[in-house]
Amino acid sequence: MIIFIIIFLQLLFLGTVIFLESRDPARTIVWLLILGTLPVLGALLFLVFGRVVRRYRLSKREEVALVQVESKREEGEDGHMGLPGMRPVSRKLEQLLSLDAMSRLTYNNRWEVLTNGDETFRALMLALFEAKDHIHMEYYIFQHDMIGWDIVRILRIKVADGVKVRILVDGLGSWAFIKSFRHLKKLGIEAAEFYPIRFPFLTGKLNLRNHRKIVVVDGQIGFTGGLNVGDEYLSRSKQLGFWRDTFVKLEGDAVQHLQAVFLHDWSEATKEKIEDQRYFPPAPSAGSGRVQIVASGPDSNQEAMLQVFFVALTNAEKSIYLETPYFIPDESSMMALKTAALSGLDVRIIVQGVPEYQITYWAARSFFMELLAVGVRIYSYKKGILHAKILIIDGEIGSVGSTNFDERSFRLNFEVTSLIYDSAFAQRLEWDFKQDMNDSEEIWPEEFEQRPLGERVKESFARLFSPLL
Repeated sequence: MIIFIIIFLQLLFLGTVIFLESRDPARTIVWLLILGTLPVLGALLFLVFGRVVRRYRLSKREEVALVQVESKREEGEDGHMGLPGMRPVSRKLEQLLSLDAMSRLTYNNRWEVLTNGDETFRALMLALFEAKDHIHMEYYIFQHDMIGWDIVRILRIKVADGVKVRILVDGLGSWAFIKSFRHLKKLGIEAAEFYPIRFPFLTGKLNLRNHRKIVVVDGQIGFTGGLNVGDEYLSRSKQLGFWRDTFVKLEGDAVQHLQAVFLHDWSEATKEKIEDQRYFPPAPSAGSGRVQIVASGPDSNQEAMLQVFFVALTNAEKSIYLETPYFIPDESSMMALKTAALSGLDVRIIVQGVPEYQITYWAARSFFMELLAVGVRIYSYKKGILHAKILIIDGEIGSVGSTNFDERSFRLNFEVTSLIYDSAFAQRLEWDFKQDMNDSEEIWPEEFEQRPLGERVKESFARLFSPLL
């Protein structure tokens, strides 16, 4: 009897906490359902994964590089040089990110789309070999495998040449690699982990992961996108097979913003504040590409990437091409996609057809029928694991980054995305997108409606947890 009373009081207390935190109603209901059906396990899961860590408890974004970048602007400039000649959707996105994400539009940029692991790691390793001053690397996953140690060997050589090397990895995603930190430090490589995992001292930060992928070389060359460091990203895993992903290489002013994000994250992890001007050298003339670097996460006042997607989807005029491994939209995103399709826009989505994680695979499928019914075209990628995160609007704007189209990326993870206002860039992404369509099976509404009852049950069950995924 005493045990039942304790459990009842525990549920009452945690239920009150959840209720008073003013969560999204769907998330509140899911947590109350978990607590009601699995009281002991549910309480443990909530304490570790469910608590809302208020933004003011996290360090505010230190505008280390952004302050220095902005100081180079001419006095009296209003920060909206890009407005003349830009399309309405571009203007709205530029203004939104300038105000909400502290991301100024940069102009002097050159870009290169890197498709899949071979292109990405070839370009990355070449840039590392040519480093003269410093190398900064930030990854969610840095594997303790062949490609991981190939990169470490390059870094060891560069340290011997006097290059400053810093590696920042997520405390959960790279837990195996973190064990080698002592060895890295002996080589002269500075290494740190973001939000370490320390059992049994788990906190609400366990659920807040650094999902960013950033490399900055000499403050002149930057990389970002979907690929982590690991053999699987080179399609070397027999279990996973072919790995489809996208990275982007940047040169020009946008690199300073990538540098800013890295140094902020480094400061958060190590408490070392770095403001040396050597990390923000003037960018030589690189090109005419207009780029905004969008950093979003629990340390931001706004859910910047969710806002970017919403503005892009609701202001597109001709087409929306979305490619994402994890497709778990919220109500506003669903409404935006359906409205676009009903308005006559060409809306296409490519998602995983070979599931990496079963629960996200079935949760994504639970949204399909509602979208197919209004004319959204959905493709299931069958060649291997789809991991690219791409959005193309009207063949004019493209984004490549670490952000998935799901609740976790929009609200919990630290993410970074490059938004590029360049028709040539968007068309280059479209070329890959259409190739991926060829490697996919289109899902037809008539056939999907006839799917087996077992699949419907899996979808409905996974859908229950979609606010937490």
